Amino acid sequence: MRLALYEPDIPQNTGTVLRLAACMGVGVDLIEPFGFLWDDRRLRRAGMDYLDAVALVRHQSWAAFASRLGESRLIVLTTRGTMELGSFVFQPGDTLLMGRESQGVPEYVHDRADHRVVIPINPGMRSLNVATAAAIALGEALRQTGGFPNAAKKEAS
Repeated sequence: MRLALYEPDIPQNTGTVLRLAACMGVGVDLIEPFGFLWDDRRLRRAGMDYLDAVALVRHQSWAAFASRLGESRLIVLTTRGTMELGSFVFQPGDTLLMGRESQGVPEYVHDRADHRVVIPINPGMRSLNVATAAAIALGEALRQTGGFPNAAKKEAS
């Protein structure tokens, strides 16, 4: 299971997603260009000391990322999703892609997606924060696939 961020705009959200991934033991793909400098202090503040614990791959472009997907299904979390999160069946090798905070993902990314999933929210609301949406979707995916870290097992070791 991996999380991917398409051209993220906000360093605090990126830092929060990296921290989430480190805590849950999933890798992260970051697709450039970013809307901030990589060494932004806001990224470090949100990610804290967790940033070194995440398996991170930076991709210089969408094409570079797409060429490395391999057998992984690309699941785009989008307000234009065709299936609700609670009805979607995740697989352990899935890559969950979150769009830009300002614009989501372009049409060619939607077209490349194996599945487009929406997190239902109240009518009249535009969307969730990207880091919040990532946490909700990843939590459901890990629940379904039995992929949550086993803290009790680690403590017994």
